[in-house]
Amino acid sequence: MIIKGDDIKQLIPQRAPFMMVDEFEQQDDNTAKTVLNISRGNYFLLPDSMMSPTGLIEHIAQSCSALAASRKEHTEKAPVGMIAEVKNFCCHRRPQLNEQLTTTVTFGFSFGSMTLAHGISKIGEETVAEVDLKIFMQ
Repeated sequence: MIIKGDDIKQLIPQRAPFMMVDEFEQQDDNTAKTVLNISRGNYFLLPDSMMSPTGLIEHIAQSCSALAASRKEHTEKAPVGMIAEVKNFCCHRRPQLNEQLTTTVTFGFSFGSMTLAHGISKIGEETVAEVDLKIFMQ
């Protein structure tokens, strides 16, 4: 099932212009695919009409947050998560205005409130970024 529009707000606490997930689809308990359309109002869009590398990390982190929320019983508020560590980040190229990012996030080992995750963002078949994150979920 694909979740988009205002329904995404049930999965992540961020709001415009900091909201970095337009569509969410859970693949299984540990994997999800998300979509982000790079639009003019994006907080991480720089004057050169390209997204900053930190925007890629934030998009992947919000994708992880949405996956974590989808695994729990429905609550009134989306859970708040924080990036505890960024490892092995590679930005092959920066996305530009009007491109569409498709990201796959996969959860690995979890211990208590900490979860290890891996994210890969693509435009079409081209990988534009990948990163390993340690995420703390409240």
